[in-house]
Amino acid sequence: MQRRTLACTACHGRQGQATPQGYFPRIAGKPAGYLYNQLLNFREGRRSYPQMSYLLEHLTDDYLREMAQHFASLQLPYAPAPAAQLPASLLERGRQLALHGDKTRDIPACVSCHGQALMGVAPWLPGLLGLSRDYVASQLGAWQTGQRHAQAPDCMAELARRLDAQDVGAVAAWLSTQPVPPGAAPQSGPVAELPLRCGGVQGAGP
Repeated sequence: MQRRTLACTACHGRQGQATPQGYFPRIAGKPAGYLYNQLLNFREGRRSYPQMSYLLEHLTDDYLREMAQHFASLQLPYAPAPAAQLPASLLERGRQLALHGDKTRDIPACVSCHGQALMGVAPWLPGLLGLSRDYVASQLGAWQTGQRHAQAPDCMAELARRLDAQDVGAVAAWLSTQPVPPGAAPQSGPVAELPLRCGGVQGAGP
């Protein structure tokens, strides 16, 4: 599997470890179900990145599932988070959105889906720590503009459209500067009580 995933690690870093300073996201240790769904999304055109689509277009579901399980099994240390170099008011806005949401605009907190430690919930929901500011902001922007899709109902697209540009910058900045505790990993738990219906999460609410 290590040889078969050389094309993955060329961008995502050695063993998929990446760093918060780069653009490409860490995939090591992410929940297997989430990784598998994203590989399907790239192969089937719901996510748009030509290099990924080209690499995956002829791979079978079973092959993609094996790749996802391989990277999910890699529990590797995280690089230190970069120092915050932004106004305290912006970071506080990001913290509020991540931990508490904004009830006045029907925006749920990130922790309500991605786990109280923001490390994801196995097997379907990804962690948000250890990602670069640019990556988080660009993905929220892609959902807002329709460049990124998930299986219907597309909960992240619905949520992203409720955020304004300042919200996107704030939450991306705050998440990118949070340290990952040693040994942190996705939590296990039910997904039936998510605040939004999410087609990319098996077993989401009715």
